[in-house]
Amino acid sequence: MTATKKHGLSDKVSDIILVVICVLVMLVVAYPLYYVLVASVSDPYDVYAGKTFLIPSQFTLEGYSAVFKNDDLFRGFGCSVLYTVIGTIYSVVMIYIVAFPLSRKELPGRKWISIFFIITMYFGGGLIPTYLVVRDTGLLNNMWALFLPGGVAVGNVIIVRNFFENNIPRELMEAAQIDGANDFTVFFRVVVPLSRSIMAVMVVFSMVAFWNDWFTALIYLRKDQYPFPLVLRGILITTEAMQNMTGGLGYAEANRMTELVKFASMIVAAVPMLVIYPFVQKYFEQGFMTGAVKG
Repeated sequence: MTATKKHGLSDKVSDIILVVICVLVMLVVAYPLYYVLVASVSDPYDVYAGKTFLIPSQFTLEGYSAVFKNDDLFRGFGCSVLYTVIGTIYSVVMIYIVAFPLSRKELPGRKWISIFFIITMYFGGGLIPTYLVVRDTGLLNNMWALFLPGGVAVGNVIIVRNFFENNIPRELMEAAQIDGANDFTVFFRVVVPLSRSIMAVMVVFSMVAFWNDWFTALIYLRKDQYPFPLVLRGILITTEAMQNMTGGLGYAEANRMTELVKFASMIVAAVPMLVIYPFVQKYFEQGFMTGAVKG
């Protein structure tokens, strides 16, 4: 009886310690975003004076008002959604198409093909040769310039290949082949259903990458095709330019507005992914449950 009580007390203590550690980690991760949120609705000079540690100081929405007044904002948002959806689908499909053959040990030249892909992780032609290839293939000012040159994320391919090798029993694929299934049937009926967990991870990785990518669009696309982050960048540059053209007391006000727009832009750019992620999280859980081998 005493041993049981001691064991129960030990479990409670360990649970409390784990909860405390998790809360501390959450605070460390969440506070920077919370700080930017508070700073975006506070007076910038109070922010720099350290008066906005937990609550806003001199609450204001001027930064958000300046951001949303721009006519290009919603067009850029629509472009980003389009690029993110198409790019994510394309990227995940390409990752699976490459990773599945590389996970098959009977693939001829498997080792050398893998080495070829790994080399591309460390060596590339550079920006100018890539630009010339995009231009000469007719992809300039075309949204496919955002996807095709880097269509296969080699690091993600390696992750998915390892998942196929270690988490999908070869016996299942061999049993399907004995029953008359070809490689395409094995892929779509066995591999894809059992790899939804890693697919969810790849979807999240790809979504975040395409949503935050502004440099590629800056190089290859026209201004009316710019994605959301690039539009926000333009708003910030315009605000800073107005600051530089202002003197006297107007300079202080322009500098204040620049800082408000800077913080507001960070929040506006981050909100879509923060809203989507909780809905994607359940697919992580469903994928792990579906991918589990039950026997």
